[in-house]
Amino acid sequence: MITIQTSCSLGLYTVNATYGDTIIMPCRQEVPDDLMFGKWKYEMANESPVFIAFRSSTKKNVHYDDVPDYKDRLSLSENYTLSIKNARISDEKRFVCMLVTEDNVFEEPTIVKVFKRPSQPEILHQANFLETEKLKMLGECVARDSYPEGNITWYKNGNVLHHDAGAVVIHLENTVDRSTGLFTMTSSLQYKPKKADAKAQFSCSVTYNGPAGSETIQSEPLVFDVHYPTEKVTIQVLSQSSTIKEGDNITLKCSGNGNPPPQEFLFYIPGETEGIRSSDTYIMTDVRRNATGEYKCSLTDKDLMGSTTITVHYLDLQLIPSGEVTKQVGEALPVSCTISSSRNATVLWIKDNTRMQTTPSFSSLQYQDAGNYICETTLQEVEGLKKRKTLNLTVEGKPQVKMTKKTYVNKAFKTIICHVEGFPKPAVQWTIASTGAVINQTEETKYVNGKFSSRIEIAPEENVTLTCIAENQLERTVSSLNVSAINFPETDEAEDKSDDNTEKVNDQAKLIVGIVVGLLLVALIAGIVYWLYVKKSKAASKHVDKDLGNTEENKKLEENNHKSEA
Repeated sequence: MITIQTSCSLGLYTVNATYGDTIIMPCRQEVPDDLMFGKWKYEMANESPVFIAFRSSTKKNVHYDDVPDYKDRLSLSENYTLSIKNARISDEKRFVCMLVTEDNVFEEPTIVKVFKRPSQPEILHQANFLETEKLKMLGECVARDSYPEGNITWYKNGNVLHHDAGAVVIHLENTVDRSTGLFTMTSSLQYKPKKADAKAQFSCSVTYNGPAGSETIQSEPLVFDVHYPTEKVTIQVLSQSSTIKEGDNITLKCSGNGNPPPQEFLFYIPGETEGIRSSDTYIMTDVRRNATGEYKCSLTDKDLMGSTTITVHYLDLQLIPSGEVTKQVGEALPVSCTISSSRNATVLWIKDNTRMQTTPSFSSLQYQDAGNYICETTLQEVEGLKKRKTLNLTVEGKPQVKMTKKTYVNKAFKTIICHVEGFPKPAVQWTIASTGAVINQTEETKYVNGKFSSRIEIAPEENVTLTCIAENQLERTVSSLNVSAINFPETDEAEDKSDDNTEKVNDQAKLIVGIVVGLLLVALIAGIVYWLYVKKSKAASKHVDKDLGNTEENKKLEENNHKSEA
């Protein structure tokens, strides 16, 4: 790289060169026509001039003097411009261009200035941490290979740090490499931090004078770990839910606001007189309601303490009676579902998977009251806190039987129905009373709420008595019904009035009506016979008056009349 930067300083021509580049120095003297040769030399204070290059105007040859610092680095052009490769700090001299004629010697001096930009500063020997109220070495800011030497400045959050005895101590030291002449600037910083410096950014910069003037190079900012003591202790409950219920696990976490944070604490549990030494967490499993109370924690070496209150929610349910319960139909059954909880709880009754609108109460149990009852309670604000208990009610009853019959018009059969109540469901059997024969062709309705019916259809050719037998584990009940063979329409009698005696009276009434009708017919015939007899008797009396001698005929007629009357 070739650098040509010139300036005039105090009337002297100056060339500014960058370290490592090529220095180009033109001979600023106009070349005379009678020039014999040209030379370059450099001059140093209190030393003799040193010639380094020669060029003849006639022979056009170039000669470089044996000067070790410039060996293989020089180049002299035809217009007597001198170039020096790989500029060094030692090249900062006064160079003179000499043009020689037969009559005169012309000289033109040039001042060479060499500049080297320092490396980006970096903070070395960094402190692992800082402590409040303690002056401690933070680090060293180093900028290398600078020429001329630069100046280092420290910053905190972009603001310049100035020397402050006891809080900020800055020491600057510059060293030079004798072989290159380049400077290394080192600045150390001792700093007493405050708690507010926990996230502060520290940096440094180097400022040096370059060819174009003053330049500043910044380092990368750093954040240091600032240690400070704990001033406050807090305790909190780590839980996935905002509320705690019996059976949950509780994790207590204690923390201090110091840096580094404390790693060991004393936990004070309700009911315990001494603190429990633990890490920053303390776990309680399967907590009960007696764990409700105030919890505290403190540092092991200080009186700083934090506290919190924990409420362990609970829910108790007592169902009386519960489980499997068997009662008789018509009995009373008081039912109570008692709740004890840490908050107001809602109660819900369910029967056979259907929500009930009212609380069950049984003053006289019926078959339809049987079922699976559930009393369920919930704490609305506490997730997952729900209790339920079950009452599986069975209502038993002995079989109750009621029989009815029906005859249909224009049909040659009768339907006999046996109405049955009872639980467990009774088994029903039909028999003919006179023979004991079992009737197997029966139909049954669906068994609902302890009731069902069994029916048969018969076409009796004579009067018959049917028996309905209903039997379960509790009892065997038998009922009979007389069925007439006479085929005329009959309707079902009201179930609350029909019984065996009424059925028998109906059959007897029909028989009496038939007898009365027969007697009336006989009376009518007897009346007609009597009328004929009276008429014949009058006719016979007239014949007697005419013929008194036929006594035997009169006797026979009288006997016949007596027979007729009989």
